[in-house]
Amino acid sequence: MSEDGEKDKDRASKRSSRPVTAAARRERRASARPAGTGSEAESAEAKKRPAPKGKTSDKPVKPSGKDRPTPKRDRKDDKRGSIFSRFVRFIREVWAELRKVIWPTRKQMVTYTTVVLVFVAFMVALVYGLDFVFLKGVDFVFGT
Repeated sequence: MSEDGEKDKDRASKRSSRPVTAAARRERRASARPAGTGSEAESAEAKKRPAPKGKTSDKPVKPSGKDRPTPKRDRKDDKRGSIFSRFVRFIREVWAELRKVIWPTRKQMVTYTTVVLVFVAFMVALVYGLDFVFLKGVDFVFGT
C-alpha cells in the first residue's frame, strides 16, 4: 500500500473513534475524569436539591421562593417620600435609561431624515394626484 492510503486509514480510524452523539461525548468525558470528581460531586449536589414534586421522600420539603405565593404589599408601609425626592428619583431613572440608548451617528441621522422627507413628499404628491383625479371625475359625472 502507498503512504497516502495508510494516512487515509489513520484519519478514518481517528474519525470513527470520536463520539458522535452528545451522550457518547459525556460518557467519554466522565471516563477521562480523575477519581473524586464528576459523579461524586454531582451526587452530593443532587442530595442538596429538594426532590421533585411527583416523587415521595421521607422529609416534607419546605416551599422555596417559587412555590409560595408572593406576599401582599401594604400601601401603608410603602415609603414614598416627599414630592421633591420622587422627582429627583424620576430624573435619575430617566437619565439611567437615556444612557442605555444607542444614539445614531450623524451619517445615520442624515440618511433617516432624507428617507422620511422623500416618503412624505411622495405621499403628498400621491394625495394631491388622487384629489385631482377625483375632482375631475366628479366634474365629469355631475358636470359643472
